[in-house]
Amino acid sequence: MRGQILIAAAMIGLSACSTTQESVMAGDVADPLEGFNRTVYGFNEGVDKAVLGPVANGYRAITNEPIRGGVSNFLTNLNQPIVFVNTVLQGKPGPAFDTASRFLLNTTIGVGGIFDPATHLEVPEHKEDFGQTLGTWGVPAGPYIMVPFRGPSNLRDLTGSGVDGFASPLNYGQGDTYVATRAAIGVTGVVSVRERLEPQIQALRSQPEPYVALRRNYSQQRDAAIRDGAVQEDPFANLPEFDDYDFGDETE
Repeated sequence: MRGQILIAAAMIGLSACSTTQESVMAGDVADPLEGFNRTVYGFNEGVDKAVLGPVANGYRAITNEPIRGGVSNFLTNLNQPIVFVNTVLQGKPGPAFDTASRFLLNTTIGVGGIFDPATHLEVPEHKEDFGQTLGTWGVPAGPYIMVPFRGPSNLRDLTGSGVDGFASPLNYGQGDTYVATRAAIGVTGVVSVRERLEPQIQALRSQPEPYVALRRNYSQQRDAAIRDGAVQEDPFANLPEFDDYDFGDETE
């Protein structure tokens, strides 16, 4: 139901709220909700500084790189079925085969995804989601949106994340133990992603206008992901995708 509501909202608004590739590359992102978005950005920054940042730093302090790598590998592997479906929907048989191979290798030889033998065997990794699928189908981005607790998005990506969340196999278990396990995976995913983003977040905060830098970076990253290519040279062009900041679903 959540996905259906989001899709309906997208179909109503997207036709009037397109962000072209050229405008994204120029840093001109459709942001009609800027006042609201800046308020949410400030709220998210407050939550991050008060809670997420300290928790992520604590996580880093009590773990070592192999443990953090294993957690990240496990969470990435959990998301491979969603990546596989989106590669198929985008008409990419090669990446679909790669993704299926990675999932099979890492789930079996990699002990449930804790280890990453697929990378050692040079099987390419792909990151695809339904927001990218909609973009591949020609659906425009729509207005930029800052989501409480989640971070930057746009109408197309917000719709896509709803569909991906609805389609995730993790949504269809039952029982108290399952619910507790899924909650634990979600929290762990947020902390793991936040820990990995620490250098980029500090770099972003050092910018004269962090809100504008984040908006430009996010939009360029998503545009490049849809086109499977690089964006123009930019100080933030190599930052990890901030849409990984997701409290509700597993990370990539």
